[in-house]
Amino acid sequence: MTHGIRTDTHSPYLDGDRNWRDTATRYALLPLRVFLGVTFIYAGLDKLTDSAFMKDSGSGSVGDLMRTVRDSSAIPALVDQALKNPVGFGYAIAFGELAVGIGTLIGLLSRIAALGGALISLSLWLTVSWATEPYYYGNDLAYLMAWLPLVLAGAPMLSLDAALRGRRRQRAGAYR
Repeated sequence: MTHGIRTDTHSPYLDGDRNWRDTATRYALLPLRVFLGVTFIYAGLDKLTDSAFMKDSGSGSVGDLMRTVRDSSAIPALVDQALKNPVGFGYAIAFGELAVGIGTLIGLLSRIAALGGALISLSLWLTVSWATEPYYYGNDLAYLMAWLPLVLAGAPMLSLDAALRGRRRQRAGAYR
């Protein structure tokens, strides 16, 4: 009697015969990388070009935002640190978002970039969106969760990391 269990042990990648599922699996993180990269680049540029945001006080300023969320945040001490220099904190967040977005989009130091994105999202969740009810209305937690697969897997396809890894393998092969 025949059962529906595959008994072959070879990898589908050895003979070069890949089906659409194998290809989809290899490129599965690419849409997430593009979305997060573009979104964080946009967020960083938006902050840098918004004259109201980069101020200690006033409508739409980073200083007023921090003072507004201070008492409702999970870690008020973190907000207090930001309030020591709100403009500097605003620039740090903006340039951090740009660096994370660019690194993620081009796939350079992608795990480090994803970790940076996760840390930015975590800090925003614990401060700015902590009081959002119900919790799933706040997007910072969702961004934090979206970064985790990229922290774990990096950017294995269509990335500078992959190109550099391939180049190192070629050089290692040439020395053998």
